[in-house]
Amino acid sequence: MQVSVDTTSQIERRIKVQVPAAEVDEAVAARLKDAAKNVRMDGFRKGKVPMSVIRQRYGRGVRDEVVGEVMRERYVRAISEHELNPAGYPQIEATVNEAGKDLEFTATLEIYPEVELSSIEGTEVERPVVEVTEADVDEMIDTLRKQNAGWEEVERAAEEGDQVKIDFQGFLGDEPFEGGSAEGHELVIGSGSFIPGFEEQLIGAKAGEEKELKVTFPEDYQAEQLAGQEATFKVKVHAVKGQALPEVDAEFVEKFGVEDGDLDKFRAEVKKNMTREATQAVDNRVKQQVLEALKKVNDIPVPQALVQQETEGLKRQAAQQFGLGEDFDVSQLPDELFAEQAKSRVQVGLLLAEVIKANELAASDDEIKAKVEELAQQYQDPQQVVEYYMSNDQLKTQVQSAILEEKAVDVLLEQASVKDVEMSYQEALAAAQQQGEADAEGEEAEAESQGEEPQGEEKQA
Repeated sequence: MQVSVDTTSQIERRIKVQVPAAEVDEAVAARLKDAAKNVRMDGFRKGKVPMSVIRQRYGRGVRDEVVGEVMRERYVRAISEHELNPAGYPQIEATVNEAGKDLEFTATLEIYPEVELSSIEGTEVERPVVEVTEADVDEMIDTLRKQNAGWEEVERAAEEGDQVKIDFQGFLGDEPFEGGSAEGHELVIGSGSFIPGFEEQLIGAKAGEEKELKVTFPEDYQAEQLAGQEATFKVKVHAVKGQALPEVDAEFVEKFGVEDGDLDKFRAEVKKNMTREATQAVDNRVKQQVLEALKKVNDIPVPQALVQQETEGLKRQAAQQFGLGEDFDVSQLPDELFAEQAKSRVQVGLLLAEVIKANELAASDDEIKAKVEELAQQYQDPQQVVEYYMSNDQLKTQVQSAILEEKAVDVLLEQASVKDVEMSYQEALAAAQQQGEADAEGEEAEAESQGEEPQGEEKQA
C-alpha cells in the first residue's frame, strides 16, 4: 500500500492511497466464488452456475462492496501510521477502480487543530461581590406572593396591573374585521398581550362602562390586512378585579416545602436559594469574561464537522425547550440559526480541553459526589437526586466535565487581573444577563466582519 498525505489547510488533510490490483482482484474473486455456492438460477443446479455468469450478474456489486471495505480499512491504517487525529468522518472517493489496475482513492478529512495556548495575562475581569440582604428577601417574598395571587372584584376604576373582564369588537372604518372580537375576555392591564395602545386606554374604566378605543396596528403585524391600519374597538367592561395577595402565613409557606409552616425557616430557605442563585450569576459572569478573553487570544481554526455536530445538539435543545416533541424533525430548523453559537462552543471546548490537559486537571469521585449533592439541594428530595446521578454513568460524566471546566476557569483566572465590584442581588443577576447578551452580539459582529450572516444568539443568566 502506498500512502501520501497532503496538507490542504491548517486542519484539513488529503490522503492518497494506492492498493495493488492483485489484492483487490483476489478479494473480489474469493467473494464471488463464495457467493456462487448459494446462487440459484433457472437451468442450473444450486452451486453449479458458471463463474462467467456469476461474474457478469454480480461482479459489479461484489467489487463495489469489496472496494468499500478495502478503502475503509486502508483509511484507518493510513491515519494510524501518520498519527492523524480526525475530527469527524472523512470523504472517501475512488479515483481508479478497475479490475487489473491498482485501486486508488483519496480521503479528505478534518483533524483537530494543534493548540499552543496563549495566556490571558493582562485581561481585566470584574468579579461581583454580592450580599443578599433582608430587603432582598422581602422583595423576593413579595414576588412569590404576586405569583400566587388571586383576583377579587373591586368597585374602583381599573389601574395598571388590574384584570378586566371585557367584550370587544374591532372595526376598520365601519366594517368589523375577522378575528377582532371576543366575549368575556379576561385581560391584565400592562401585560402587553394586546396591540400597543389598547390596554392603556382601559385605565380608569369601571365595571358597566362602554368605551371606544382608537389604535393603530404595528407595521409588522402578522395579519397583513391589518398591518399599519387604524382601527376602532368597541369595548364593554363587565368587571374590574384587583390582585388579592395571600398572607405570608403557615398555609402560604407550606406550599414551598416548609411543612411545619415556620416563617423563620421559610425566610432562611428563600435566602439560601437567592444566595445560590447570586453565586451562580457571579460565577457565570466571571466565566463568560474569562472564556471571551481566552477565545480572543487563541483564534484557532475550528473543524466544520465538530461545528455541525454541535449545531445538531443545539437544534435538539431548542426543540425540547419549545416543547416540539420527541418526533419533531430537527432538520426543519435552519443551521444558520445555530451555526455561530455552535462554532463558539466548539472553539471554547477545544481550548478548555487544552487547558485541562496542560495543567493535568482531574475530578475525583468524591468531588463528583460533592458537586451532585450541591446540585441536588435545588430539589425536594435531594438524596433521591444524588442516588439517581451517582448510578448513571452518563450523568456522572456530565458532572465531571462541569467540574473540570470550573477548574480550568480557575486556572485561567489566576492569569487575569481580577477587580472585585460590589453589587446588589438584582444588579448581579442583571449584569450576568447583560454579559451573555453582549457576548452573543459580539459573535454576530464578528460573523458580519468576516462576511457571514449574523447567527442566533446565546443568552445565559
